[in-house]
Amino acid sequence: MPSLERPARALVIGASGGIGSAVTDLLASDGFETVHALSRSGAGRSLAGVRAGRIDIDNEASIAAAAERLVEGAPLRFILVATGLLHDATLQPEKTYRALDPEQLLRSFRINAIGPALIGKHMLPLLPKVGKSVFAVLSARVGSIEDNRLGGWYGYRASKAALNQLVRTFAIELGRQTRDAVCVALHPGTVDTALSHPFQAGLAVDQVFSPLYSAKRLLAVTDALTAAHTGQFFAWDGQPIRF
Repeated sequence: MPSLERPARALVIGASGGIGSAVTDLLASDGFETVHALSRSGAGRSLAGVRAGRIDIDNEASIAAAAERLVEGAPLRFILVATGLLHDATLQPEKTYRALDPEQLLRSFRINAIGPALIGKHMLPLLPKVGKSVFAVLSARVGSIEDNRLGGWYGYRASKAALNQLVRTFAIELGRQTRDAVCVALHPGTVDTALSHPFQAGLAVDQVFSPLYSAKRLLAVTDALTAAHTGQFFAWDGQPIRF
């Protein structure tokens, strides 16, 4: 990412996932002094310059402790929040409003919106006041209210829409503190990861990206952005998406 001044550090939260691990690998070869790769498991990458660590985005104390460990060092100029929850053993996207469940809605919001919000609370103060810096979160096109033409997936859509609003609001406040900061939501496309596996049926091969391809595209997008783009939502190909 040549648009970021060096020396600098980068931070990837959700670094054990498909996209997060691919971004970590790319950043490690891009001249960053350190790439902090945080995940719930704490699984590390065996690459020079990568420092693995634990973080639980469902626990504010864990987020605050991670931020404390990041205070010292070269400027932290790049942060990517690559976390998200669409489904697991007990949660499936709702096909109808009849399937809405308050506990499952709360889970979606805790992971997809509240967790990133608390990351912003504790990590945004670590960004330098001078020079370009990036705070980016992985969102989803289905979180766009204007783009919703199919319905369904209530909890995931609503929690990602909430995440987009948080990003927009973060950007406004961050812009008052540092004029060169870029705070954006990113849509990575349909990526061949555990999150999308159950929903790939019927998609053409070229509609499903490898994690590495998506990671390369996302880094290219953020590298091209300036403070004039802050608070917006961009797809993997650099095209803006309406909230």
